Amino acid sequence: MTKQEYSEEFLDKLHRVTGKRAKIVIDHILKHGYITTEELESKYGYNHPPRAARDVREKGIPLETFHVTNSQGRAIAAYRFGDPSESRELTGRKSLPKMLKQRLVELSKNRCFICQTRFDANVLQIDHRIPYEIIGENGDPANQPEEYMLLCGSCNRAKSWFCEHCSNWQGEKDSSICSSCYWACPESYKHVGLRTIRRLDIVWTGQELEEYEKIKQEANGMKELMPDYVKAVLRRHLER
Repeated sequence: MTKQEYSEEFLDKLHRVTGKRAKIVIDHILKHGYITTEELESKYGYNHPPRAARDVREKGIPLETFHVTNSQGRAIAAYRFGDPSESRELTGRKSLPKMLKQRLVELSKNRCFICQTRFDANVLQIDHRIPYEIIGENGDPANQPEEYMLLCGSCNRAKSWFCEHCSNWQGEKDSSICSSCYWACPESYKHVGLRTIRRLDIVWTGQELEEYEKIKQEANGMKELMPDYVKAVLRRHLER
């Protein structure tokens, strides 16, 4: 679909977006038809391309994710506008108050809500438990700490990927499905991205690295993958 085929109403909505990252994505798609994750990284310097795409979606602009082949023959993700009739009137995220993060730091004791690894507070990032694209912003964030979570950069990127590839995100956008998902409520959940599985993220840091290397050495000696070996150790412990 070329720029000339978009309605004036949709084009006006596109031109009213002023956020830097979102505007770069929109302008590139208007000119070239789509933008790839490779272009977002190499041309525009965004190390986490899905975040730039989310900026556009948060403005109510529908984006489709599809795959293209890069110069090395590797399949990579790309984004183009979705059905203009599905665009929504969203005003974008509110600036989250400092007191919200302070409260979340107190509740989590400086731990990422997903992997439970302890970090300096300035490293942890505030994220909506239920994605903003699903429910928007309701009420005063400072008085609703239960609606948010603190995530390390790695877990935040992982959550973004899983959410954006979830059929609920791409279809119904049912917030009740999100609220029972691991990525929104790791302390009490029924599914992980609509799959009936259970997940445990474990990170070894500091002096624990020596323990990790010993476990890895034993797993290699048994010619087992680390997850399988750790499960076997836990299983033997439970059987005692």
